[in-house]
Amino acid sequence: MVQLRRYQLAPGSYAEFTQWWAERMRPLRLAAGFDIELAYGLPSSEEFVWAVSAPGDLAAFLALEAAYLASEARAEVMRTQPEPALSMQVEFVEQIG
Repeated sequence: MVQLRRYQLAPGSYAEFTQWWAERMRPLRLAAGFDIELAYGLPSSEEFVWAVSAPGDLAAFLALEAAYLASEARAEVMRTQPEPALSMQVEFVEQIG
């Protein structure tokens, strides 16, 4: 199951946010049992797009995500987050081809 996440970052926050994500959020997600399928930035429009996956079906993903969201490790990392995204679009996607 793959979840695609698109963030519109606050003006001027691209470099700080993407560095934080690479150094703090990526390792946290991996340690929680997720895989990172891709992570791309669009510096000119200050957007960040990434995909996270977990083995199994939607129910398995949601169970893993619920445990992750409730974890103290996530709370600690989120306390270090620079300015949060202005907007986020999060949806499950399917592979084509």
